[in-house]
Amino acid sequence: MQYRDRLDQSEARFNDLTDKMADPAVINDSELYRKTSKAQSELMEIVGKYREWKKADQELQDARLMLEESDPDLREMAQAEVARLEPTLAEIEQELQLLLLPKDPNDEKDVVLEIRKGAGGDEASLFCGEIFRMYTRYAEEQGWKVEITSMSESSVGGLNEVIAIVSGKRVYSRLKYESGVHRVQRVPATETQGRVHTSTITVVVMPEADEVDVQIDAKDIRIDTFCSSGPGGQSVNTTYSAVRITHLPTNTVVSCQDEKSQIKNRAKAMQVLRSRLYQMEIEKQMAAIGAERKSMVGTGDRSEKIRTYNFPQNRVTDHRIGLTLHQLDLVMQGRMQPIVDAVTSFYQSALLREGQAA
Repeated sequence: MQYRDRLDQSEARFNDLTDKMADPAVINDSELYRKTSKAQSELMEIVGKYREWKKADQELQDARLMLEESDPDLREMAQAEVARLEPTLAEIEQELQLLLLPKDPNDEKDVVLEIRKGAGGDEASLFCGEIFRMYTRYAEEQGWKVEITSMSESSVGGLNEVIAIVSGKRVYSRLKYESGVHRVQRVPATETQGRVHTSTITVVVMPEADEVDVQIDAKDIRIDTFCSSGPGGQSVNTTYSAVRITHLPTNTVVSCQDEKSQIKNRAKAMQVLRSRLYQMEIEKQMAAIGAERKSMVGTGDRSEKIRTYNFPQNRVTDHRIGLTLHQLDLVMQGRMQPIVDAVTSFYQSALLREGQAA
């Protein structure tokens, strides 16, 4: 198997770290023990999978030897074992290759999700609201938490814009390929001729950045307060609880009015601002990598049309990978996992091909 030397080194390193964790000198040094334990846990999954592969590989070799037996019953048993183990071994090898891929340092992070209506007027704002509900339902299925930082409602009950923080286990790893233009095709309720209209919205998924990732100098920001303009009780339009932060060097503006407390709104706005600046830095780095790599792993550019939701045909199509599912009704209820898995697998395979060609 390819990469076996690398896997042997990982297993040896794992065994060494396991021995160190039993060393009294390490146990008595809390910081050293923490670092050792963290390094060991990072190798645990790949070493466990490698040991699973070695066990299956040995069983397969033993079964192939049994094919040479003179007893027909033993040969038949061996043939059944070979037929069972060969695809199992191939599947484990594929999983090992994925585990050997360089880890995205942002995969464990929470995200800032921004959805805005594009072309299509009222229909676009209605779809904006529906897509936000889709992600909210998907988040509920995953056990994630969704906190709205700002929301602008349209006159027809849709959303012109919504910004939310989605937090939980490996949120960015699941949602990072959702950035781009999402297109809807359907007959609007106001259409008397029965014609299908096309509208668009824009989705942006950014890894949430903390203060360690992005340092913001106080002199580089301007903070304005204003009255909230949405639901919130008697304090609305009487208390300056809403916050607008402008990052002067980049002219990036973030507003938050979801909370009644000015302090909480300011904290949420700073979260979003840090994530936007972090995303800008990521995009700069990707631009520096070059066109060849970008074509393989995708740019995540928000101008790219990534998906079409066709309501008359109950069809959703992801244009990047050529995937079409005739279960749009389920997808809009938050059953997004088949799409998420397919897109993730596509980009992982691209990374594998790139690594093998290097």
